[in-house]
Amino acid sequence: QVQLVESGGGLVQPGGSLRLSCAASGFTFSSYVMSWYRHAPGKERELVAVITNFGGRTNYTDSVKGRFTISRDNAKNTVYLQMNSLKPEDTAVYYCNARRERVGASVTFWGQGTQVTVSS
Repeated sequence: QVQLVESGGGLVQPGGSLRLSCAASGFTFSSYVMSWYRHAPGKERELVAVITNFGGRTNYTDSVKGRFTISRDNAKNTVYLQMNSLKPEDTAVYYCNARRERVGASVTFWGQGTQVTVSS
C-alpha cells in the first residue's frame, strides 16, 4: 500500500534547527513532485516547499526562504526538509505530500504529519 511516513519533528528552541524526513513506499517515487505543507492552529494549511521529480527545481513560501531547504533522494524514496533559524511562528504540524499531475486528473498522497514546536 501507499505510505508516506514523516519523522524528525519535535521541540526546538528559537534559532535552532531540525531536519524532517518523509519515507515513501508503494508508488513510483521519482514520478511524483514532493512537497512539505504545514498547518498551525487557527491558520490555513500552507505550502512550505516543493521539489520536482529529480530535484531540478525547488520553491518555497516567502516566510521560509533562506532558512529551509527541501531535498530528495530518489534512491532512498525519501524527501527531506532542513529547517534552520527556526522561529515560534514555524510551529505547526508538517505534512509530506506526493503529487503527479496528468491531463484531467491528479494523484496525491499525504502523510500523517509530524509536530514541530519552536519554543523557549
